[in-house]
Amino acid sequence: MNTNLSGKQILAIGLMLFAMFFGAGNMIFPPFLGQDAGTSVWTAIFGFLITGVGLPLLGVIAIAKVGDLETLANRVHPVYAVIFTVVLYLVIGPLFAIPRTGTVAFEIGVLPFLPEGSSPNGLGLLIFSVVYFVICAWLSMNPTKLVDTIGKLLTPALLAVLALFVIKSFITPLGEAKAPVGPYAEGPFFKGFIEGYLTMDAIASLVFGGMVIASIKGLGVTSKKSITKLCIQAALVAVVGLALVYLSLAYIGSTSPDAIGIHENGGSLLSAAANHLFGSFGAVVLGLAILFACLTTAIGLISSCSQYFNKLMPKVSYKTFVLIFSLFSAIIANVGLTQLISISVPVLVFIYPLAIVLILLSFVHNFFKGYSLVYICALIPTGLIGLVDGLNAAGLNVSAITDILSVLPFFSQGIGWLVPAIVGAIVGYCIALAAGESKKTVPTSN
Repeated sequence: MNTNLSGKQILAIGLMLFAMFFGAGNMIFPPFLGQDAGTSVWTAIFGFLITGVGLPLLGVIAIAKVGDLETLANRVHPVYAVIFTVVLYLVIGPLFAIPRTGTVAFEIGVLPFLPEGSSPNGLGLLIFSVVYFVICAWLSMNPTKLVDTIGKLLTPALLAVLALFVIKSFITPLGEAKAPVGPYAEGPFFKGFIEGYLTMDAIASLVFGGMVIASIKGLGVTSKKSITKLCIQAALVAVVGLALVYLSLAYIGSTSPDAIGIHENGGSLLSAAANHLFGSFGAVVLGLAILFACLTTAIGLISSCSQYFNKLMPKVSYKTFVLIFSLFSAIIANVGLTQLISISVPVLVFIYPLAIVLILLSFVHNFFKGYSLVYICALIPTGLIGLVDGLNAAGLNVSAITDILSVLPFFSQGIGWLVPAIVGAIVGYCIALAAGESKKTVPTSN
């Protein structure tokens, strides 16, 4: 029985995980943070790394310890496990994240090369989305080859393009960092912390953790203890890579104002920086980086979603689900990036806190003896407050409720659910002890 992998195999799986995490959104956030944080960039990026890198790492480890997302969610209740897992896969899959990779790749990697005045939602997007998702479907057809496809081919290409961009910025710096602006002037660490939270990678980690396990099993490892250990090692490779890239991109953003001025978003900032550093070749460099980043994330998500729904509905083959999700994503992508984000953000704002609480509770599962009431009492207030935040993000008038909830610590920063979740967990534990509850949702994990 194989209980270990070579360093080269672990590195390949880690690079696969890095590439699946590192989508176009991850490339855009850090430089924008750097621009606004200015001389406080390192304090701000430290906060960003805690939530943008630390939480995804914890998510992968949580899945490695239990096997898959549904098993983890089953600690709350079997019905909740199915509903939460299906909703999460759909939201970060064909309803939002997968089609978003196509629209971002088009708008940043292709649209600049089209004739001036070309529409971001026109014929060009239609043609590109068809070609893009055909490639995604083809590369996703055999999940056992994902390590070779992503970890050994696409990821090195992505890293090479990023390295070219970063090295050039160090050789010929754009300028000097300016004074921090906005919230970064008052609390750079906490603002960076919130920005990392908004990357949504903690949700993705609950999906990608299963892909890492499948890749390790595909290499012949069957021992649960060994799989957990190897998952953690691969996750560390991925998060170290993410941290290095985030630090480099934040540096580019912090030194950019002198050369390219102030920009309203990270996408336009990177485009201007690429043009400044490489001239006309800059758009090509940035376009390739964005394309590789989006492609690797899309392949990981299509494969993950297809594997889960094939398990849920075994009569429909994995390859059929790959085709369904690829086709559906191509159709959804054509609504355009702006519309896609406006529709999906409220749902993500609602789901993300539930995922975070589930991840964090999994690490103290043994401490509170696996009582389901702890999960339930922590997730109920989290879900209710997340729902209010989601309705608010959708533009609905819930001011009467938000005025009441505004007394909660950190509510204005978007994490008003934190203290109620902690209090709920404590209350649930006390009730479980008082009631003499002995049934665990799952056996105590290693």
